[in-house]
Amino acid sequence: MFDVLKIREEFPILDRKVNDKPLVYLDNGASSQKPKAVIEAVKNCYENEYSNVHRGLHFLSNLATEKFEAVRGKAMSFLGASDHDEIIFTSGSTEALNLVSYAWANQNLKAGDEIILSTLEHHANIVPWHFLRSRKGIKLVWIDPSESGQISLNMIEEKISSRTKMVCITHMSNVFGSIIDVKKICNELKKRNIVSVLDGSQAVVHLEVDVESIGCDFYTFTGHKLFGPTGTGILYVNRKRIAEMEPFIGGGEMIRDVSKDNVTYNKSPFLFEAGTPGIAEIIGLGAAIDFVQSLDRNSVLEYEKLITNYARTELEKLDWLVKHSFHKDNLAIFSFSMEGSAHAHDIATILDANGVAVRSGHHCAQPLMNFIGVPATCRASLAFYNTREEIDTLIESLRKCKKLFG
Repeated sequence: MFDVLKIREEFPILDRKVNDKPLVYLDNGASSQKPKAVIEAVKNCYENEYSNVHRGLHFLSNLATEKFEAVRGKAMSFLGASDHDEIIFTSGSTEALNLVSYAWANQNLKAGDEIILSTLEHHANIVPWHFLRSRKGIKLVWIDPSESGQISLNMIEEKISSRTKMVCITHMSNVFGSIIDVKKICNELKKRNIVSVLDGSQAVVHLEVDVESIGCDFYTFTGHKLFGPTGTGILYVNRKRIAEMEPFIGGGEMIRDVSKDNVTYNKSPFLFEAGTPGIAEIIGLGAAIDFVQSLDRNSVLEYEKLITNYARTELEKLDWLVKHSFHKDNLAIFSFSMEGSAHAHDIATILDANGVAVRSGHHCAQPLMNFIGVPATCRASLAFYNTREEIDTLIESLRKCKKLFG
């Protein structure tokens, strides 16, 4: 059985108070809290092991390089990749998706080619493709989600044309918590020679991911949502696509030789990792991956389903709350608003006064907000360290909102 109280002991910040109330942290979809193992890994790097990586010959540089590169192997195992060359360190999913746009799509797409996107997407999986449209004259083709927040293979097939070259979609919605059947989608796209790009920023936190089984060409996640440091992320690139890519950023590390007249490049993944990386932060990400992998992920998922179902049941009792895609198969994320004059920001402010941290706004998903017809929502997003008692506090605080706003 999953012991949530034991897990909570690993997260020091969960013991603090906010506005003289115990912290109830329900903003995990934006960024998660960090366990002791991650905090200590970053601290230890700076206190005992720090040096620049790869190019030094002295003891500390070799030690830092060993610790840094070990994370690549951890990420490879975590995602089910088969080669270190397929794992590229980034500052997060935003950089990773921009990297795909510049390093692969910019080289392989031409004017009139089409990219299919869903209205569910985070801006990080929208704006880079707008940039590409401006540069190359490609066309963006949109799919709206179902009422349950789903994007299905049938929906995608209806949009595929002879000009379709890429499909770029989320694995799990950051607004609804809906989980997309990306394996079914990607394996069909592969048969049609259509490139697949998956934003796994939410999914890797809750689900076990195997990129080879999924059959995707690109998969990305960001470290700070996976209980790791900010400024970290992973981009998986299927080895078949690496040879089709050109470097995104130029500088140190991504080269073999530089002269006044010529540059020869390093191989992947270093080809796409110009400059000094976030060394301590990536080492911290490795500690976060170790922490998550040390758990029985089946038990974690079952617990998250239980706490999700409890939250859904209690929220649905509030008949004056407007629920946005509270489908029974969605996981860990609830977006809601209130009837009347209460803005999402007002609700979040009242909840904060009661120690409850939620997100309010468009969640970097304005096309989706426009689709569901609201300017903003409140979003409560759960992690495996949240409890039923914290859900009760959320419900009690929402009832206070109702009394205030009528």
